[in-house]
Order: sequence, then structure tokens, then C-alpha cells
Amino acid sequence: MVHLPEARDVAPRLATGAFVLNSGLSHLRADRATSEGLHGMAVVAYPFLDRVPAERFTRLLACSEIAVGGALLAPFVPTRLAGLALTGFSGGLVGLYLRMPGMRQPKSLRPTQDGIPLAKDVWLLGIGLGFLGAARPWQRAASRRRRAAVARCRHRCCRR
Repeated sequence: MVHLPEARDVAPRLATGAFVLNSGLSHLRADRATSEGLHGMAVVAYPFLDRVPAERFTRLLACSEIAVGGALLAPFVPTRLAGLALTGFSGGLVGLYLRMPGMRQPKSLRPTQDGIPLAKDVWLLGIGLGFLGAARPWQRAASRRRRAAVARCRHRCCRR
């Protein structure tokens, strides 16, 4: 049985999913200069990526963005699973912001003018973490049953 997302999760899933999917589709068509720029930024923050060619890195980045965006947009993907994917992806973006020189003001987390495009990605992390906290369908049902049982009980000890 497929559990559809709760109403409160639909808007953030649509907005975030469309944003990330669009970014992935744009990176899929990236030219050589764009690929080298993206790769260069990533290598500064994550030196182990130096072993991956720029075009391959950009293609992998694009595919991962498309996968995360698609998971957020697909209603049959559980919100917690989509949140896990978004949290992992956005954690890498926040790490990029924190490790890139010149993105933050000295001894602060506040962004410089150059850091604003990366710092704004912290909202992706917040949404992903929020989705991780979503209740499982069986937890919601158990909670409803518990509340109904307490409401039916006539003992004073149950009515706290």
C-alpha cells in the first residue's frame, strides 16, 4: 500500500524538488567551462574529488540532483526517505560553504557577498531535517488510537 505524503509536506516537497531537479537538468547540459568551474569549487572543499575528471563530476552531480529532485516530487517515495536524500545532498552543499575560503566573514558563519549563493542552501538542509522528523504512517495511526482510548476512558488517572 502506498502512503501519500501528508498535506503539510506537499508544498515543501514540490518547491524543493522542482528547484533541485531544475538544477540537475541545467548541470546535465553544462559546457566544459561550467564543468571545470563546478569541479574546481568542489575540489577546494573536497580534495579527494581531484581524481575525478571535471565532466564526469558534473554528470554525477547532475544525476544526483535529478535523483534527489525526482524523489521529492514522486508522491510514492516516503517523506522520510526523500528527506534522507535531501539531507545528504544539502549537507554536502553546506560543507562546501563552510570549507570554501572567502565565503564567510572572518571568525563567523555569516556569509560574505560571494558566499550568499552557497549560504542560502542551508534551507535545503533544514527542509531535509524536517522531513526526517516526519511521523511514520503506523505511528500516526497508533497515536490516533491512543488518543481515542484516553478519550473513552472514564478514569481520572487517564485524563491528564
